[in-house]
This record gives sequence, structure tokens and C-alpha cells, in this order.
Amino acid sequence: MHLSTFKDLGLSEHILETLTANGFEKPTPIQAQAIPLVLKGNDLIGLAQTGTGKTAAFGLPMIEKLVAEGKRPDPRNIRALVLAPTRELVNQIAANLKLFVKKSPLKIGVVVGGVSINKQTEQLARGVDILVATPGRLLDLVARKAVTLTQGRYLVLDEADQMLDLGFIPDLPLAVHSEVIRGLNTMATKDNSRTGNQQGSQGGNKNPGNFANDRDKASEAGRKGGQSSGKDMPHESGRKGGRS
Repeated sequence: MHLSTFKDLGLSEHILETLTANGFEKPTPIQAQAIPLVLKGNDLIGLAQTGTGKTAAFGLPMIEKLVAEGKRPDPRNIRALVLAPTRELVNQIAANLKLFVKKSPLKIGVVVGGVSINKQTEQLARGVDILVATPGRLLDLVARKAVTLTQGRYLVLDEADQMLDLGFIPDLPLAVHSEVIRGLNTMATKDNSRTGNQQGSQGGNKNPGNFANDRDKASEAGRKGGQSSGKDMPHESGRKGGRS
């Protein structure tokens, strides 16, 4: 079945209103494939270029499920974890997620290297619903007992292949107990414009049979209506007027 609108994907009215208010109308191929799978609780491996909406592909269904659960994290705990290899990518993902959670009770936390770890510790002391982090700083905070991940139920590895190349993926069990990993809804993405290790995007995935691939349409989606800004928003080309 061809899913041509965000409503077709099973998203709630609250999310639909947020997307409409920000000018997003049509899902990209990666979103159309990924969102229904994640809403059903499936694990996912996504292959897509930057600028085709990977953040929305995993972020929108994750937010839906977190809001529906109606819980709050304990102090120094989290409900969902998004890992990305660079500070720039973490900040970009967090900015997009903050847009999606407007008018919801969900809190987004950001931890990266190069800034005060004390301020990040204070932020985590209250607990956050979605923590977006670089692996190195996350491991530092876990070692300091500034954060625990025992309430985490959603794990996203964005550009997982690059994190594997950098040696971070093998360290994950140090931060997340094996019992928690087995209960996680896991999503991994890989930028299919990169060449290199193909195994990274499959690490920790319980059901690697669920793939979403934007390979054939990624470049077209990023350029339609003008040059892509490179931001990983729901659909740059789907915004009113076709502008990114």
C-alpha cells in the first residue's frame, strides 16, 4: 500500500498538527517505510542519505510511543537514547526532536564533549525523556553515575556504521546492561552515501529483517524545489513552497 501522507502512517493528531504548523506535508520514502514499522514496535535498520528525513523516521514514532506511555523518567534516568558520532550531528538531531515534541510534556537532553560536564550532570539530575548523546561523553557520565539507563526502552544508533568505525559500538554494553538491551526497541541508521563497514547498522538489532531504504530517491528528495540545506528535517522538499 502506498502511504502518501503523514496521516496515512498512523501518526496522532497532535503530531500531525505539529508537522502541519511547520509546513511539512508529505513523508519521504524512508519515513513512509520506517514510521509504521516502529509504531508497531519493530526494530529497524534504515539506509538513507543526510537530508532525507532520518531523524523524523525514527523520532516521530518514538515520540508517539513515549507520549502514549504517559510516564516520567526518574532522576538521573532516561526513557530513550539516541547516539550519534559527532557533536554537530547530536545538536542537529536534538533541534529536530525539540521541534517535534512541542506542546508535549517530553524533555530532550543533550550531552556532548567540549562543553561543561557539570552543567550536563545538572540537566540529567532531573531526568530526561530522550537523551541525545555522543558515545564518549555518555560513557563519561555513566562512569560518574550522573546518569543511568535502566528505564531506557528505545535505542537509536544514528550513523551506526561510523560509530563502529570509531570503535564506540563495542563499548555500549558498558553503559547499557544486557537485560535492558534485550528489552529495547532498537533503530539504527546508516548514511548510504558512505562506503565502509556495513555491519555497524546491524549492531544490537533483535530483528534485522526490517529495512527501510532511501537509496534510490534520496538525492531527488533532497534537491526537489531547490538545493537541500543538509538538515535532517522531516522532508525539506515536502515543505510548502518546496523550500528547505
